[in-house]
Amino acid sequence: MRRWVGALRAAATVASGPCLESGGFRTRFDFGSRDAASWFPGHMAKGLRQMRASLRRADCLVEVHDPHIPLSGRNPVLQEVLGIRPHLLVLNKMDLADPRQQSRVLEQLRQQGCLHVVFTDCQRDSNVKKIVPLVAKLVNSSPRYHRAESTEYSIMVIGVPNVGKSSLINSLRRLHLKKGKATAVGGEPGVTKAVLTRIQVCETPLVYLVDTPGVLPPKLADVETGMKLALCGAIRDHLVGEDIMADYLLYVLNQQQQFGYMELYGLPEASDNIRHVLKYVAVALGKTQKVKVLTGTGNVNMTMLDYSAAAYEFLRAFRAGRLGRLTLD
Repeated sequence: MRRWVGALRAAATVASGPCLESGGFRTRFDFGSRDAASWFPGHMAKGLRQMRASLRRADCLVEVHDPHIPLSGRNPVLQEVLGIRPHLLVLNKMDLADPRQQSRVLEQLRQQGCLHVVFTDCQRDSNVKKIVPLVAKLVNSSPRYHRAESTEYSIMVIGVPNVGKSSLINSLRRLHLKKGKATAVGGEPGVTKAVLTRIQVCETPLVYLVDTPGVLPPKLADVETGMKLALCGAIRDHLVGEDIMADYLLYVLNQQQQFGYMELYGLPEASDNIRHVLKYVAVALGKTQKVKVLTGTGNVNMTMLDYSAAAYEFLRAFRAGRLGRLTLD
C-alpha cells in the first residue's frame, strides 16, 4: 500500500458538528492533520527517465490534463521540463466540466505562465482540430536547435494518469489521417506504461506524437489535491477507498449546489449524509449482496444493500457527467 494513499484513507474523516452551516451542508471536509506522503510507482519513475531522455528530440510538449481539476494535480516535475520547449495545455473532456468556470480558469492559468490552452472533447473530436495549427505556430516561432533542418514536427504528449492522452492521439489520427486507434485507451490509470514509438497524426504538416505514461507528482501538496486526482481517476479507486471518495464528492456537489443526484437516484431532498445518499443509489440501481447472519437458530442468508457497489456507481456517474458538469478547483 502506498504511503500517501494510506494517509488519504486514514485522514479523510467526515466532518460533523462545527463543520455544518445553517442549511445543513458541511462548510469544509475534514481530512485530519496528516500530510500527503509519496505515491510514485516504479513504472512512473522509469517513464519520467525515458521522457527526459527523449526530450531533445521533441519540438513541442502537449500537456493533457483533466478540466475537472485544471489547476490542481499538474505535475511540478513535468512543469520543470516544460520550460525548455514550446508548451500547449490541453484540458480534455471539456463536456464534463462547468463551462461557466472557463474564463476564470484561463485567467488563473495565464497568471501561472500557461499562455496556450485548448479545451477539447476527444470523444466528439471537439476543438481537436485547433491543436496541429497551434503546435505548428508555436514550433515555427521558437528555436529548434539541432532539429532546425527537419520538416517534420515531433510532439511529446505528457500528463498525469487517465486524462486522455491516448484518446487525444487517436482523435488527431481520425481527423487528419482518417485512421483508427493507434494507442490503447482505458478508464483506469496506468494503461500506458512505457514511452512508445512515434505515431503519425497528420500528413500536412508532417506531425508525429509520442505517447507517454501518466506520471503523478512524487509528493502532493496536500491531501485534498490527492482526493481530487483520485476522483478524476488518476489513482485507482480501491487504493483510496470508494466510500471516502464518494463522501468527498457529495460534499463538493452540495457546496456547488449541484443537486442532480436527487433526480437521478430519487432522493426527496438534498442530503449531506453519504450513507443516506448511497442507500438511494443502491435501491435505484439494484445493488444488493447476500450476507450470512448468525442467529440463535443458526445461520441465515439475508439480502442487504451493497453500499460499496453504490459508492462505486456514484463515482462512475460523476466521471460520466451524469451528476452535472463540475469543476473541482
